[in-house]
Amino acid sequence: MDDGRIGQRVETQPVFTARSDRKKMTDWVWEELREAIIELRLRPGEPLREAALAEQLGVSKTPLREAFARLEQEGLVETTSFKGAVVTGYSSRDLEEIYELRALLEGAAARAAAERSTDVALRELQEVVDQSRALRDAGELAGLAELLGRFDIIVYAQVSNERIAALIDNLRAHLMRIGKLTEAIPGRVAASVEEHAAIVDAIRARDPDEAERLIRVHIGSVLADQLATRDPTEAGG
Repeated sequence: MDDGRIGQRVETQPVFTARSDRKKMTDWVWEELREAIIELRLRPGEPLREAALAEQLGVSKTPLREAFARLEQEGLVETTSFKGAVVTGYSSRDLEEIYELRALLEGAAARAAAERSTDVALRELQEVVDQSRALRDAGELAGLAELLGRFDIIVYAQVSNERIAALIDNLRAHLMRIGKLTEAIPGRVAASVEEHAAIVDAIRARDPDEAERLIRVHIGSVLADQLATRDPTEAGG
């Protein structure tokens, strides 16, 4: 599932951190690869060549293959007989399914936040809104997406249902990576500021129905922008 819009990766920063402090080798390799994929240092559709990666990471191929298997289970890597391991991309159908699940899970999280957020959490959410507006007005969009990511973390933390929390955690890697891809859509991050502000207003008002409705509206808006900016010739799109 290659993203047709992705071109040659420009080497502007190291792909891996080269930190292996006190971690099992396979775990460390998995974490390095996973972070590189989420942060788009390894792009959708990019081949994962064992020899080159083993040299970069300073490991044998065995922990690398074990890490590939774990990443394949997470849906971040796919292995084919003719291409080997590659970083997965997202077809239009993939995005629709992920965002449908996101709406269900984050809708539940927004309801929980409206029902039981502590005063501390409410203050933190309002701080995110205030700081986001300041960054947007100053045109400093680079840090805006990361700041809005704090909103998700705070809201997710209000979920007491452990099974819902586990599903959210399992989906986080994809949401973070898709979020990185979304940053490139003109006006998308700035538009998200007011959408998040409205959700926070509903949470502060202790209105779970409105909080869930507004977070679903936001998720639908992001999905629409994603689909509208896709390359129409992309395979599987």
